[in-house]
Amino acid sequence: MIDFRSDTVTRPTPAMLEAIFSAQVGDDVFGDDPTVNALEQKVAAMFGMEAALFCASGTMANQIAIKANTQPGDEVICHKLSHVYYYEGGGIAMNSGASVCLLDGDKGRITAADVAEHINPPADPHRPLTRLVSVENTMNKGGGSIYDFNELKIIGEVCAKNGLKYHLDGARLFNALAETNETPLDYGNIFDSISICISKGLGAPVGSVLIGSKEFIGRSRRIRKVFGGGMRQAGYLAAACIYALDNHVGRLSEDHRKAKQLESTLLSLPYVQTVVPVQTNLVFFSLKPEMPASVFLKSLRQNDIFAMALAPQEIRFVTHLDITDGMMEKVGSVLKAMS
Repeated sequence: MIDFRSDTVTRPTPAMLEAIFSAQVGDDVFGDDPTVNALEQKVAAMFGMEAALFCASGTMANQIAIKANTQPGDEVICHKLSHVYYYEGGGIAMNSGASVCLLDGDKGRITAADVAEHINPPADPHRPLTRLVSVENTMNKGGGSIYDFNELKIIGEVCAKNGLKYHLDGARLFNALAETNETPLDYGNIFDSISICISKGLGAPVGSVLIGSKEFIGRSRRIRKVFGGGMRQAGYLAAACIYALDNHVGRLSEDHRKAKQLESTLLSLPYVQTVVPVQTNLVFFSLKPEMPASVFLKSLRQNDIFAMALAPQEIRFVTHLDITDGMMEKVGSVLKAMS
């Protein structure tokens, strides 16, 4: 089976399993799981922020951040295709009772000018109070697009000037960092809160981390409890995350190379309409009408290859650490044979 549906489908490596089985654990709800504590301290230090919170998923980390940064009736500014709005089950409304201001933008990326234009006047009782700006890097629905870091800094300046909190959904932030000159410390300097997902490209089986100030993480820990996210001997999971951070960050460029290889193949195929320019490990492309997505995916499945349809003619491939060069050769041959 060659699985391109997501980078969440990876299995722990033997060395990661060894780290899991040898982990020291306690009760994280009581705050005495040493491996969870080590993970939280490690990630906070990596980003130069005061504290961190281990969460079960990226969705949980994002939704905790939104609730911790808003009150019911407040407004969140984000892109209309951002994960926090588009893929988190209506969580902003359900969990936080917040409104959203949805912006357009190139490949899922908003600008400082967009943000400044859509901040509601605080004295206007007819409109919700703008409280939070959330951006996503890399941008999933933008085909794994990367924000220009200078634009992110300018958005942060707009937030600071207007008293807004600034959150980064950094589920695939390390993919962005693999292609740029920025560091986690650079991001920690401009955001109030950051979520990173270690169960995507980094290959851990479970887990995301939310980062921010001590006061913010204190509130977030209470919210995590309310959400039912308090885990007990979570050190087994945290050990996998520590291993991933220590061993899998440097190899992300391999996933990007394979995604570019797929892009090159797809651009040569007569049944492919367009391919979103590949920057990281996500490959988005549309099929011509004569090749329905259902037929395309069925042909792949017959060859034990799995991908995902995001729209009637839109397909997504995601490369990850379980995709080998041999698999890439097979996929290339199958795609060309479908012409």
